[in-house]
Amino acid sequence: MATKPLLKTLDIVYIGMFVALITICAYISIPTVVPFTMQTFGIFATVAILGQKRGTLAMLVYLLLGAVGAPVFAGFKGGVAVLFGPTGGYLLGYLLATILSGLLIKRFGRKFLIMFFAMTLGLLVCYAFGTAWFIYLYTKNGSDIGIVAALSSCVFPFVIPDLLKISLAVALGKQLRPLLPNDIT
Repeated sequence: MATKPLLKTLDIVYIGMFVALITICAYISIPTVVPFTMQTFGIFATVAILGQKRGTLAMLVYLLLGAVGAPVFAGFKGGVAVLFGPTGGYLLGYLLATILSGLLIKRFGRKFLIMFFAMTLGLLVCYAFGTAWFIYLYTKNGSDIGIVAALSSCVFPFVIPDLLKISLAVALGKQLRPLLPNDIT
């Protein structure tokens, strides 16, 4: 009896293409404490186009590539040290954002406002996880940083640009998703 493969070849190709998209978007960067990148766009475009399962797998592959040292993160960085550094919480938070927003879209539908709201909730989870990790590292290293200072450095400057990137990702997803084969979920 033949078993159905977990992923088809076409699924793997799409996942690889979107890992490349996320990587390219991470390279488009303005360095700051937490760099301004187009990474948020790449991640949410991946979810909007590939869906929850394949979008999450693409994000996981991206993080694993970075963890083993491939220079896929902002600033052409890679390695476990980046994941355990000040911005690592945001990188891992992207995985949580992908899972949450993908599940919400799968559950509630693909209308623009639903997708925008789902991705915004995912982004809030990413902000929370990343900021908590940022504060933890600073206090662990003997520095004193409060929640307002951390949010001022790591979240507030990114809110408007990230919402614009989510809007762009949703709009692109609405246009490109119907062009994929019907069995892509």
